[in-house]
Amino acid sequence: MNTINKTNFNFPNQKSVYKGKVREVYNINDELLVMIASDRLSAFDVVLPRQIPFKGQILNQIATKMMNDTVDIVPNWLLANPDENVAVGHLCEPFKVEMVIRGYLSGHAAREYKVGKRVLCGVEMPDGLKENDKFPNPIITPSTKAENGEHDEDISREDILANKIVSEEDYLVLEDYTRKLFQRGTEIAAKRGLILVDTKYEFGKTKEGKIVLIDEIHTPDSSRYFYADGYEERQHKGENQKQLSKEFVRQWLIENGFQGKENQQIPAMSEAKISEISNRYIELYEQITGEKFVKASTEDVLARIEKNITDFLA
Repeated sequence: MNTINKTNFNFPNQKSVYKGKVREVYNINDELLVMIASDRLSAFDVVLPRQIPFKGQILNQIATKMMNDTVDIVPNWLLANPDENVAVGHLCEPFKVEMVIRGYLSGHAAREYKVGKRVLCGVEMPDGLKENDKFPNPIITPSTKAENGEHDEDISREDILANKIVSEEDYLVLEDYTRKLFQRGTEIAAKRGLILVDTKYEFGKTKEGKIVLIDEIHTPDSSRYFYADGYEERQHKGENQKQLSKEFVRQWLIENGFQGKENQQIPAMSEAKISEISNRYIELYEQITGEKFVKASTEDVLARIEKNITDFLA
């Protein structure tokens, strides 16, 4: 199976290329950004050695659908999708924070809570919660946007403003947009029999100074979902929740002695494990969108992507 690891394209009027953990972003004439979703898999801020078939297509198509489903409440950067793995949008200057919002005590928040912490990113978490319990109200717990290879760090609203990472005027807009998107995402998930547990959003500013949503939204890489059916019963019994997210990858890594810490070895992934992860991502796509996943041709995937982008730009 041909997967997309790296791209090295040179498009007409290309100014630069930024290579993130799982996406590669080409700047065209300081006007457009061409974002290619690779099949790379990252966990604990580390890019794993093996790629996952169709992962990039899945993330790109979920993000596109969710942007189209939320553009009436929050403007976004997206203009077109010339290929299954590609999104093209307005050039934006990204804010150097990720807006994480949590409706439930799960993942990173639960791990912090378990060791006795009751304040996360300057936000108090009530006593007496069990893992995966619902918060009284969703909490916003931002993180710094790390350079490639570095770890994102928790940061409070107060520190963001004190260090002038974002102006107060802009930060209020980011918070407002974050809450609106999470509410809409919660409603969309409920229609699919899912609970949107937590997610992150990234924002940028256009040349005209307009704040817009960028990057991905409500994908399994940026979000955690539970199945609504049986949620209450599982909580009551103290059982693990049935979830749709990348957490199953993180748990497998933890079980195999890897959490992204120094001197830890990334465990080898068998072909069976790669196939299992790919199938889980397809399940995620179909559950989140309510649509059947159609695999794009992988015969000469890089040539396909290059041609589709070049034709679009022309």
